[in-house]
Amino acid sequence: MSQEELNRLHHENARQQAEIIHLTALLNEQRAKMVRIYGSRSWRYTQFLRSIDGLIHKYLLGSTRIDLVPIHQLELNNTPKGKVWVSTGEDPQFLIRAHNPAVLKQTGWAQLEFQLRCDEPLPMQLFIDYGQGYKDDIVINHHADTSGLIQIPLYIPVELLDIRFDPAAHPTEFKISGVRLKRLKHPPANQDSANQGAYSHLASIADIGFHLEASNQITRSLTDSRHWLSHGEDPYFTLQYKNTQALKPGWHCAKLNITTEAQKGIAKFYFDTGSGYNEAQTLAIPFESGMLIERVIYCKETIKTIRFDPIDFKGGFKLEALDFKSIDTTQAEETMRHRIAEQHPDFVGTSPAEFEQRLDEVIRAMQPDATTPKTDTLITLYNQTFDTRPGAIAYDQWIEQVEQAQLPTQATVQAFLSSQSTPVIISIVMPVYNTPEKYLRLCIDSVRAQSYPHWELCIADDKSPQPHVKKVLDEYIKKDKRIKVVYRPQNGHISKASNSALKLATGEYVALLDHDDALPEHALYFMAQAIAEHPEAQILYSDEDKIDIHGQRSEPHFKSDWNPDLFYSQNYVSHLGVYKRELLQRINGFRTGVEGSQDQDLLLRCLPHVKAEQIIHIPKILYHWRTLEGSTAMASGEKSYTTDAGIKALSDFFEKNGPAGIKIEQGLVPNTYRVHWPIPNPAPLVSLLIPTRDRKTITEIAVRSILDKTTYPNYEIIILDNGSEEPETLDWFAAIQQEDERVKVLRYDHPFNYSAINNFGAQHAKGSLIGLINNDVEVISPDWLTEMVSHALREDIGCVGAKLYYSNDTLQHAGVILGIGGVANHSHKNSKRDSPGYFARLIVAQNFSAVTAACLIIRKSVYDQVGGLDEVNLKVAFNDVDFCLKVREAGYRNLWTPYAELYHHESISRGTEDSPEKQARFRGEVEFMQSKWGDALKLDPFYSPNLTQDREDFSIGN
Repeated sequence: MSQEELNRLHHENARQQAEIIHLTALLNEQRAKMVRIYGSRSWRYTQFLRSIDGLIHKYLLGSTRIDLVPIHQLELNNTPKGKVWVSTGEDPQFLIRAHNPAVLKQTGWAQLEFQLRCDEPLPMQLFIDYGQGYKDDIVINHHADTSGLIQIPLYIPVELLDIRFDPAAHPTEFKISGVRLKRLKHPPANQDSANQGAYSHLASIADIGFHLEASNQITRSLTDSRHWLSHGEDPYFTLQYKNTQALKPGWHCAKLNITTEAQKGIAKFYFDTGSGYNEAQTLAIPFESGMLIERVIYCKETIKTIRFDPIDFKGGFKLEALDFKSIDTTQAEETMRHRIAEQHPDFVGTSPAEFEQRLDEVIRAMQPDATTPKTDTLITLYNQTFDTRPGAIAYDQWIEQVEQAQLPTQATVQAFLSSQSTPVIISIVMPVYNTPEKYLRLCIDSVRAQSYPHWELCIADDKSPQPHVKKVLDEYIKKDKRIKVVYRPQNGHISKASNSALKLATGEYVALLDHDDALPEHALYFMAQAIAEHPEAQILYSDEDKIDIHGQRSEPHFKSDWNPDLFYSQNYVSHLGVYKRELLQRINGFRTGVEGSQDQDLLLRCLPHVKAEQIIHIPKILYHWRTLEGSTAMASGEKSYTTDAGIKALSDFFEKNGPAGIKIEQGLVPNTYRVHWPIPNPAPLVSLLIPTRDRKTITEIAVRSILDKTTYPNYEIIILDNGSEEPETLDWFAAIQQEDERVKVLRYDHPFNYSAINNFGAQHAKGSLIGLINNDVEVISPDWLTEMVSHALREDIGCVGAKLYYSNDTLQHAGVILGIGGVANHSHKNSKRDSPGYFARLIVAQNFSAVTAACLIIRKSVYDQVGGLDEVNLKVAFNDVDFCLKVREAGYRNLWTPYAELYHHESISRGTEDSPEKQARFRGEVEFMQSKWGDALKLDPFYSPNLTQDREDFSIGN
């Protein structure tokens, strides 16, 4: 991409941002005007006239008059042709307001009619909101070819909240008059076939039988894509049903899909059977944002009303689906049994026959007496598969309860300042271009409000055409001598502007600040404190969040400590970034040609000159990234040029600093990257070690999937037979060795000791790489071994782990986090297969403290260097975690990759810890790990102290 094109994109982006701010202000002004009109005396005194007018249209004309309220990209202008509507963009929008609001509460067919005058064809759309926001699958399309009477049929399934009318899809002019909504006694004969899907969807909604009434701390959001805004910690709806009762006695299936800023949450339904709402009659549904969840319930009594609490924190959310459907007993039992088999820890991985046998045993054991219905026990087991622990807290709560307690007092700041004989000066580099005045002032004011006073603000204006920019900057130069400004003679885009600002810097360290973002009050204090504690620091970075135009904070990014492979996969470091100034001078500052990923490129070019221990992470929110309500400007998918720039930055970096043959491509989503590491030719031999005992069926699945699907050309499979006795297993061992020379079986006739078995196998391995493989895995991605070997061959990498799924396509392993559950547990465990995870961490390669040995590749030299697995103290559990920590202690980084995918049918190959002997052994292994590794288990450098230690879902902790 040429510099000219980049400049054009830069200008266009700034223009769109300014336009969004302008439109938001217009919309707020329009809202305020409507509130004033509806509350005025004249409006109230003339209500009867409008009512009469509405009655005339309703009963004599069979219709109601409509007002069109412009909310986006529409202006009413006086022209020689009279007053005309002007569409100023590609997404003009009206809200439809009926003179008689009752018309939107009447179900059935209707028709929007109006007279149109235009000079060109217009593609029009109606968006229907029946309580869940405007949805793309409920759109009525109409193509107006010429001027004249326009008639757009629509079906009203339930009481509607709003109808949005988009009159065009490009800048244009048109006149609309005589707008009315006409009731139809029969479905229209001329239905457009293109709208059949929307009509069918609307018809199905009629079966729901209820609409949502925002009852407490909830308001509609016209511009926010999330559609609803919660203003407190107790937001709830009331489900208003058409009939007097909500749910009849019997079985029902609740369906729910909520999109929120939180990764996970718990929605609650309160049922009133006639005596009011109470905690005893509730249904808690844990959900993952954007994922459909279904839950079976049984109503013993008639439920008259339902209260619905979607979330328990402030913020925006979107209801994708909400429904209750009656089901019969057979369907209910089948649904519950299916979920128990797939989700209950006591049943996951069992065969159908084993499941039925174990279920019968559990039901008999749990029944208090013979008269208790088996269904009651089934419901208990089913309910146990839904994790309703309150482990996470909302971000607002975290700010109030945790962050506030961490902030320094004025006396603490003053004591620190007094202790610094030569206080470090931090130069803040800020390129500016056409920043809206409000946000430019907020940004500069946030710097001036810093509790740490030893800073200078170095601003470079990149030839902003907006006159207010220079006026504001000149004003602040006079207010504060610590503010320096250079006015560039010509526009050069962000890299050149940043370099101009960098030339003004005199401080020992340089911080990077975008022109419309903000620093919290103590950001520079915490940075200066960290520099004092780590005088060797060359690069420092902090956590960050987002802040909207109202000052509402959201989407906190609690980051990993320095994680090189995560950084190669995405620029997680970002804000607030602070660099030693002489380091930036050494690399000649920012580079042109990578605009859009210039910060990532800057850090990449610094890496050859710093050591890992000189990169310091401060786990505090020290940066607020400004976002605009309703804006998609910050969506990664809207800026493909930033991904292209990132690919160039990484490619250039590895060309100079990596082995030959590294290739970079876009990752699974924009602004993420996949690094392909080279494998020599011929490819080295890999010895895959598979311990087993009997269980021929599952072992054969594992071995066959490797032999049939794996594309890596050079491997051997060593089956470690720990005393198999079943004839069919022994016969298969003999047959598979005859069938494929890559497979051999070694007998290990000793008591089960997972560590000892694998150490025995490693002694007999011929390969220069070893694979620890469970006998209950099944290959998904054919290049799984190629991907893992390509990383294991890197000299600084130790253990390499894979992405493993349970049989039901939920996540089993995506790296190991230390400290969770006392020792360690798996990242994002039980997440949906297609979930991106916390800030995309389920879909990018990265470093972890440990990975599971269910599928682990490592160089044999490293395996031997650390002494293999601990067969004395860790015979069964945690031996892989201990092994990975020994590898890390030896100076290697462990790595997990999402591009090596396998099933892990866990619990098939091993029993539960259900005997006193097994439980005692497990407790001993826990105590050993805690004694050996101590504090290392308490704070995982690749996790965050701000995230929970009680769950695996990266939710906020307290």
